[in-house]
Amino acid sequence: MSVILDLSLFPLDQGVSLSRFVAPVIAMIQETGLPHHLSPMGTQVETETLPEALALIERAQTILADMGAKRVYAVAKFDIREGPPGRLTSKIESVRARLDAPPADGP
Repeated sequence: MSVILDLSLFPLDQGVSLSRFVAPVIAMIQETGLPHHLSPMGTQVETETLPEALALIERAQTILADMGAKRVYAVAKFDIREGPPGRLTSKIESVRARLDAPPADGP
């Protein structure tokens, strides 16, 4: 199974600049060794199971709470699919291949 988690999680009560809160969460994700990608609006992580993805969210919230966050906002999207891992990169490669392909004739 492959579970792609698209996660945005941050405190609402810690001011405007939040990178000091994002960095420890990303460090935790890096320590797992799971494939991941940081973007300006969130982080995508690929796990093998849904419970593993949910545990990451819980660990991330705990990190923020331990840093003093009293209120945390989170948005999580999941793409859960039977089959082999590696979709975090293969999905992007599939689109890029189509962009490089010549256009189809007609409607």
